[in-house]
Amino acid sequence: MNSKNVLAFVRRHGVVLQSARGPVPNLAGLIAGGPIRGSWWAHPKAHEIFDAAQTIRDTPEVLVCKLVAGKITYVHRRLWPALIKLAPRFRKDQLAKVWDEHTPSGAHRLRRTAFPDWVPTEALIEGKALSVAEAEKLLLPCLAIQRGPVL
Repeated sequence: MNSKNVLAFVRRHGVVLQSARGPVPNLAGLIAGGPIRGSWWAHPKAHEIFDAAQTIRDTPEVLVCKLVAGKITYVHRRLWPALIKLAPRFRKDQLAKVWDEHTPSGAHRLRRTAFPDWVPTEALIEGKALSVAEAEKLLLPCLAIQRGPVL
């Protein structure tokens, strides 16, 4: 799957998990052609999954965060105003932008930019203009899992 198709998948669905199962589609399953048992790193298409994940992580039109169940989640730019409008319904750590950084020792370290520090001014303005009902409609799959103390 080429980078154009990967980005189109995220754009079309709006919210996509990297590999976890959940209320939204997942990238690894798309590339593998179905659910993956165990770690996707052991799947025959692991390199293709990794490349697709890197493509998504490298584009400014997708937020990489841990929105859905604390798992790596991709959120397309078109849904950022809805996230902003409904931000009080999520924990701040769910809305933080995350990325991996290689340390000098070769280890990986998860880095974060807190919400709303990563949010462009334009998206903040769009979020303020959006109604709560419109935002809820756009993020319905994510809100469905937000039952409990987070709401």
